[in-house]
Amino acid sequence: MQDINFDYKTIPGWNMDADPENEPTYPMKKYTGDDHKRLNYERPALQPVHEEILHSIERPNITAVFGTPNPPSGLSGIIRRAAFKLSEGDYGHWLNLILADRINMVEGIIDDLRHGHIPNIFAERGMKADWKYNRKELIRNTIIAAAVTTALIVYFKKKRK
Repeated sequence: MQDINFDYKTIPGWNMDADPENEPTYPMKKYTGDDHKRLNYERPALQPVHEEILHSIERPNITAVFGTPNPPSGLSGIIRRAAFKLSEGDYGHWLNLILADRINMVEGIIDDLRHGHIPNIFAERGMKADWKYNRKELIRNTIIAAAVTTALIVYFKKKRK
C-alpha cells in the first residue's frame, strides 16, 4: 500500500524539468508558449475509409490518418481478422499475423500463376546473395525442402491408392 504522505521531493530527479534552467533541452529549445496549447488542439478531419481497415482492439476507432493497403482477403485475411480480435499483448495476435504473412506469400504466388506470371522465386527470396555468401546453408535448405516435398508427394500418392 502506498503512503499518501510520502515526500516525492526525496526521489532523485523528481520534478527536474520544472526549472527551465535545469531542463535538458533548455539551451536548444526555443520556447514559444505552444507547449501548453497542444492539449487543446482541434482533431484533424478523419481520412475517409474506402476499404476494410483492421485496427487494434485497444483503440476505440481508427487513427485520423492510415495507410491504404490491400484489404484482407482469402485465408490470410481470415487469420488477420481473427488476430485483430485479440489484444496486442497476446501471443496469438502476433503469431497469427506472422502466419497470415506467410500464407499471403503463398497466395500471391498462386495468384501470379493463375494470371500467367511465373514468379522468379530465386531472385525474390534473395538466393543470389545466399549463393554468394551462404552457399552451404542454401544447399542444405534446398535439400531439406526437396526431401520434404518428395515425402509429401509420396505420402499423398500412397494415400490415394
